[in-house]
Amino acid sequence: MARPKPLSGFPEFLPAQRLVEQRVIDVLRQTFELHGFANIETRAVETLESLNRKGEITKEVYTVRRLHAEGNQPDELGLHFDLTVPLARYVVEHAGHLQFPFRRYQIQKVWRGERPQEGRYREFRQADIDIVGNGALSAHHDVEAMLVMLEAFEALHEKIGIPQVRIHVNNRKLSEGFYRGLGIEETDQVLQRVDKYDKIGADAVKELLVDELSLSEEVAQKCVELAGISSTDSSFVSHVRALGVENEMLDEGLKELEDVVVAANRIAAGRVVADLKIARGLDYYTGTVYETELVGHEKMGSVCSGGRYDALASDGKTTYPGVGISMGVTRLLGPILSRGELIGSRSVPSAVLVAVTNEEERAEATDVATALRHRGIPCEVAPNAAKFGKQIRHADRRGIPFVWFGGLNGEVKDIRSGDQHPASASEWMPEESDIYPQVVSN
Repeated sequence: MARPKPLSGFPEFLPAQRLVEQRVIDVLRQTFELHGFANIETRAVETLESLNRKGEITKEVYTVRRLHAEGNQPDELGLHFDLTVPLARYVVEHAGHLQFPFRRYQIQKVWRGERPQEGRYREFRQADIDIVGNGALSAHHDVEAMLVMLEAFEALHEKIGIPQVRIHVNNRKLSEGFYRGLGIEETDQVLQRVDKYDKIGADAVKELLVDELSLSEEVAQKCVELAGISSTDSSFVSHVRALGVENEMLDEGLKELEDVVVAANRIAAGRVVADLKIARGLDYYTGTVYETELVGHEKMGSVCSGGRYDALASDGKTTYPGVGISMGVTRLLGPILSRGELIGSRSVPSAVLVAVTNEEERAEATDVATALRHRGIPCEVAPNAAKFGKQIRHADRRGIPFVWFGGLNGEVKDIRSGDQHPASASEWMPEESDIYPQVVSN
């Protein structure tokens, strides 16, 4: 069989890289659960009607069909492109069994048919937290969701070495109210173009607003000036007021964003920025919106985003508003792993290779491995009874630090230093840092 060609946009990590991803997931899970978020996992597919009803995503959905299907065809299905649309369906379907506000986290793969490039993939893992209310959801959750994710990033920085982040926050009511104050009716169209600000710049956004939406030069300039406002405190309010636009929704959005920034800065001063060019392309957002960048790696773009949605989930009688924020785990790790900046200290979990003197004594070696495992020490038995030198080289190739010789009361060799001493399988314990592979930086 010829070596298969890799599929572009579908990353597969090597074992030492996958270890880094697993450690990231462990830190996220621990942080989310510390804040009372319960874990769920939704199915991989949703109906196309559900997937296509919000935002500019239609061209990116992967459809699913069964070959040679006969008889009645099921609803057209597609792989989910995020975890928010599945959450909305999940909440409506299971509302009678949930306690509200419903706090959930979800770490799962999603699929998106976009052009692959560094940090952009067709199959990737996301980590989401959302807080969903029944009929209403207090505004303080907008701050809470953001700060929980910021805490998760801080933990990743301290424990794994992921760069620190800065969260940029805006409010859709602010932007939409401003546009309406300028007499613009198709506000979503403006938001979708302003969302390109970081990629193409202010002049190009202004050109799109004039050429594609037929806005006047003066109105387009006002939109661009609004997008250029940012601050780490509430001074953005006076800058917006100075543009001379009045609208009730604008006032509401300004107040909500000011409250978020002031509350966030009580805990994370300087780490949260009011940034009025943040728009978010999906149109289910209705209030606060977030985007997150790695400090020192801003060219990567946003690695974590989300916001408030007041009408995404509804069963026709009850509306379930929510706020959520989503980290692109693969988007975050892909470039870091490909450059070798972080790696697992070894590619296997085993801390010990139990040597086999001869095949007749393999059962004795298995007994040693069993005793070590019962005490929480990952280990494996040598695959064959080769000369001890070859068994040591086998352990070295796999990155296993220790080799055990003899029975339950035998000897253990640290093949890194060459030290060898008597040891009992019921008592010996390696250093904590050697028991499991560690994430190391290069």
